[in-house]
Amino acid sequence: MAAGDHQKLKMLYLVKILSEETDEEHGLSQQELIRKLEACGVNVERKTLYADLEALESFGLEILREQAGRSVLYHLVTRQFELPELKLLVDSVQASRFITEKKSRELIKKLESLASRYDAKHLHRQVLITGRVKAMNESIYYNVDMLHDAINSDRQIRFRYCRWNTRKKMEYRRGGAWYQVSPWSLLWDDENYYLVAFDAQDGIIKHYRVDKIVQLSILEEVRGGKAAFREFDAVKYTRGMFGMFGGELMRVSLECRNEMAGPLLDRFGKEISIIPLDAEHFTAHVDVLASRHFLAWIVALGDGVRITGPAELVERMREETGRLSAMYN
Repeated sequence: MAAGDHQKLKMLYLVKILSEETDEEHGLSQQELIRKLEACGVNVERKTLYADLEALESFGLEILREQAGRSVLYHLVTRQFELPELKLLVDSVQASRFITEKKSRELIKKLESLASRYDAKHLHRQVLITGRVKAMNESIYYNVDMLHDAINSDRQIRFRYCRWNTRKKMEYRRGGAWYQVSPWSLLWDDENYYLVAFDAQDGIIKHYRVDKIVQLSILEEVRGGKAAFREFDAVKYTRGMFGMFGGELMRVSLECRNEMAGPLLDRFGKEISIIPLDAEHFTAHVDVLASRHFLAWIVALGDGVRITGPAELVERMREETGRLSAMYN
């Protein structure tokens, strides 16, 4: 690139250099700014650079001048987001289960571009120390946006719905049949997005995990179910359908019917071991926070899942089921 080729882009390159290379702790001298501009194909004289920096300040950028020996260092201290705010956003993206690992990396890379290269390292270190079960359906990121569009435009939607099988693969429910519903609300609960919609065929309100929705499209038909949603209470509905649990961390052994692979993989991720036991059952070993809430979750799965170890947790389950039985006798 010949020097001076990008002269018309001088101010844009100057802002880019200041944004990426300086912050409150790191500055650049006039000579360093000139060399970096020349590397971008922009010629600039010292006197002109003074005027350019003053123009940027007049525009609203806060540029700090620091005397360092015989040189003056320039720092861009105006940022759209402060470093603590970016850390919070990075943590939120990384902690969110519904955003896939790939999309998380892409979003965090964009957030890093809002900081200097020095502060971006702090954001990168935060990413390395976090780790959790993430969604594996990349389309969820775009499905959420499309579902909002359908709700705002008062249109029905069509999609296929999936579930996990014992091979840790997604398979279509209903043999791949299409679902056609009227979307009314998106709920965020237990670190997942849920679509709440009206199923005209059954005449009732239903909910769907958004990360299990594939091949989503918006239809021309106007939404149905207006009367059903007139008294809809999203908070009450969420509390009645979903829950959370916490407690002492331990490795738990489970004996499960094959159709229970989905609930286990949804909750604990694909890293859990699934070992076939016979044609209809498998065993699984999971690390759980084994509180009363966890035992209640097992009870809610009915006869599809049975705790087989450790012995102390099996005994606690006996006590819990005995307590529940006594309550209703």
